[in-house]
Amino acid sequence: MVELYSVILAGGAGSRLWPLSRATYPKQLFKINDEYTLFQKTFLRLATICDDKNIITSTNVKHVSAIKEQLKVLKEKFCRKSDYKVITEPIIKNTAPALTIAVKYIENNAGLINNKSAIVLSVPSDHIIPNRIEFANIIEKGIKLAQAGYIVAFPQLTDKIDENFGYIKARKNPKINEIVPEALKVTTFKEKPNKKADKEKLKGKLYVNTGIYMFSVETYIEEMKRYAKDIFKIAESEKITTSIPAISLNQYEQMTDISIDYALMEKTKKMAIIPFETSWKDIGSWDSIYEISDKDKNGNYITGNVIDINSKNSLVYSTSKLIATLGLEDTAVVETEDAVLICSAKNTDGVKNLYKKLNGKNTTAKEIHKTVYRPWGCYSVLEEGSGFLTKCIIVNPKAKLSLQLHHHRSEHWVVLEGQATVIKGDKTYTLEQGNSIDIGVEEIHSLQNESDEQLKIIEVQQGDILDENDIVRLKDIYGRV
Repeated sequence: MVELYSVILAGGAGSRLWPLSRATYPKQLFKINDEYTLFQKTFLRLATICDDKNIITSTNVKHVSAIKEQLKVLKEKFCRKSDYKVITEPIIKNTAPALTIAVKYIENNAGLINNKSAIVLSVPSDHIIPNRIEFANIIEKGIKLAQAGYIVAFPQLTDKIDENFGYIKARKNPKINEIVPEALKVTTFKEKPNKKADKEKLKGKLYVNTGIYMFSVETYIEEMKRYAKDIFKIAESEKITTSIPAISLNQYEQMTDISIDYALMEKTKKMAIIPFETSWKDIGSWDSIYEISDKDKNGNYITGNVIDINSKNSLVYSTSKLIATLGLEDTAVVETEDAVLICSAKNTDGVKNLYKKLNGKNTTAKEIHKTVYRPWGCYSVLEEGSGFLTKCIIVNPKAKLSLQLHHHRSEHWVVLEGQATVIKGDKTYTLEQGNSIDIGVEEIHSLQNESDEQLKIIEVQQGDILDENDIVRLKDIYGRV
């Protein structure tokens, strides 16, 4: 009997989709033309082939709260009593450390007599694959090869090379074809080719790598021991259990920051492929969003608060402000609350280079949105200056902020909508619309919304340090203490 586990790698920053995607709230957490986010769509797709309790998410500490909130929606959909498992990376690293930690977790905790026989399907969290049935059928074939000791990739036939992807050449192999007739043995794997010599190797029939891999725990461990000893040795020394689904910071820091493609897939001799013939799209750039979206008669994808005249083959994306466009051609315009991107629609991959330049005074625009999402709701910074900061805070129904204090700032709250329950010291207050309250420096407090309606307040902070690092959490229902 096959025990199949799926690992969703959901720790990336999505720099090519800036300014929508930010380091603390990246693209996989957003809805793209759908009622579910990219991450949630990935989970639902995996649930067609794998017991949903065996779907494990690997993400970093910056995203874990948002991931858990999105999993709550899926937990209700599947009527699960227990929470879905999330493995937390203490700092952002690449996919080789993240996947290795997840595999070690499965080895330690899979419900098998021989846990090394468990089969693992590893997938990115930002793909669009519309046909779940075709996806399930091809994955079922991959299980047979993984059981036979192969690392299986699911690439798609292509006629062009994009430096953002890996590429595979393969040929028929009698041993492999006995297991899966359409499968091929990999002869060349090149991750992100960018040199003339790299591209010379890739002449002929070529497959673009989708980043979807399948293998047994045993095969993965053997190959990592052979080709990525430093990463495997550190992972092997940690006991990653159901009670502590994480690795210590000092150990994780020592792991090489490298993708699984470079660390293992370019090197292994055990790779086979099953060509991926169903529709697939990696949502990695604004160009890819344009490709999957419905367009008007002039070839434009326009969404949000936009007025356009005579534009052609362009993407105009507004999240809040009015954008007025006239006679654009092959142009991408993206607006968020605190940033606007304008570039050639044929060069949206270059956004990652702009992203790298967002340092110094622009660091905030690189890391966070003006609206910051939290497990209990969200807040937007309205104004800030020397010694003060003003926020609009929205608390979801039946949600509450942690019991906390601040060493460097005081706060003044005014209720705009709804009813607030405020814990201040050893007293509890109920505030209606128009009521206000002051929270002193180092005063223990919490804000709660016990009603079925949204709570909105204005918060005015005053002090010498006005950032999220000046939060000392004492008790928190979202596990952030």
